[in-house]
Amino acid sequence: MFDKSIYEERRKNLRKKIKSGLVYLPGNIDSPMNYRANQLPFRQDSSFLYFFGIDKPGFAGLIDVDNNKDYLYGNDFDIDDVIWMGQMPTVSDLGKTIGAEGIGEKVKLDNVLKSAIKGGRKIHYLPPYKADIVIEIERVLGIKTSFVNDFVSEELIKAIIELRDIKTDIEIAEMEKALDISYEMLSMIMSKARAGIIEQQLVGKMEGILSQRGSHYSFPIILTKNGETLHNHNHSNVLENGDLLLVDSGAESPEYYASDITRTFPVSGKFTDKQKAIYQIVLDAQMEAIKEIKPGVMNKTLHLIAAKVIASGLKNLGFLKGNIDDIVANGAHALFFPHGLGHMIGLDVHDMENYGENFVGYTGGLKRSEQFGLAFLRLAKELKTGNVITIEPGIYFIPDLIKQWKAENKLSEYINYEKAEEYIGFGGIRIEDDILVTKNGHRVLGKAIPKTVEEIESIMGTR
Repeated sequence: MFDKSIYEERRKNLRKKIKSGLVYLPGNIDSPMNYRANQLPFRQDSSFLYFFGIDKPGFAGLIDVDNNKDYLYGNDFDIDDVIWMGQMPTVSDLGKTIGAEGIGEKVKLDNVLKSAIKGGRKIHYLPPYKADIVIEIERVLGIKTSFVNDFVSEELIKAIIELRDIKTDIEIAEMEKALDISYEMLSMIMSKARAGIIEQQLVGKMEGILSQRGSHYSFPIILTKNGETLHNHNHSNVLENGDLLLVDSGAESPEYYASDITRTFPVSGKFTDKQKAIYQIVLDAQMEAIKEIKPGVMNKTLHLIAAKVIASGLKNLGFLKGNIDDIVANGAHALFFPHGLGHMIGLDVHDMENYGENFVGYTGGLKRSEQFGLAFLRLAKELKTGNVITIEPGIYFIPDLIKQWKAENKLSEYINYEKAEEYIGFGGIRIEDDILVTKNGHRVLGKAIPKTVEEIESIMGTR
């Protein structure tokens, strides 16, 4: 937990942005694994963490904008709880650690909210992403579950995004801690991956590092020799020489800030000529996009820069034909690069996207494209000092997509389908880093994880 002044300042800044009413921030509760007393690992709601910092289930926060007061609600523990869990602080004591008034009877929150509704006061809440919170909102606010999302506060969403959008020094330090774990995990994978190993064995070793470091993954680990499936969580394959292994993973810091790093490398320790050529295109695209990061640049512009590097490289290899600007403008490159360049990252690996992707990535009147590939760009807006983003271009040879586009004769004036079909079975390559937008440019966060062809082959050659 940060110093209480951090949480006080965050809530103070939020009150300045909300005209009036109450901000209701329910924390998460325990989720049973298979019966009530056997719980899944607990992860606190990020919005509640940001403003109240209490990493325990069953709490809720209330920010009274009109009366300049903050409240932490929860139930004090009784002797039965103490027997099973040991001594626990009172809600009043917890409230003092974050500069809020702690009230140890959560039922009192119900009365406050119901009284506020009767008095015509505005209750601001965020889009819930868990069913139990939807039910809780119905219970305390009287909104039927099917209509809960219709009454979320757009004013609150925009206010919180404005606050969380810019990362402070303490937040960046937390992300660097998470990146230290990413460095350790990926260094281990490069030293252990070899023919004959089952993917799940490597996933288990990564999870072991997370456990040893008191961390948890920031999203389920993607580790696969079938990298053409973008979010592949199947870990049943046996690695063979000639395979490319794509590893997309992240850790959480002690305060739950995320890392998100992707590396792709040859199981044999040495790229084939075909693999090296495709890999270099992806790396060039990433490096060119990173080079252009600075305040005032549109992230959509960075995406298109990477797309043109990919299109140019693939044209040189015979996959695409025609004018590069026309190829990208018509989306022909998206057969091989079908996703966006990256996203915001912070307390959530896709930071704040639970509020709504367009609220986070398409501010200032920007409209999301309907073109295949570009439509999946989560973040298009202008970058500001203090933003932290991922840059993660890729090239993939997706059998079903190639077959479908060929059958439709789609963009055949730009695509050499015969060449593309030759690479079915190649897999996919993605390279990703986390980048801070600085006052005059950018900084790649964390220790440098090998990513050039020479660096990867050198470190894997020492196995």
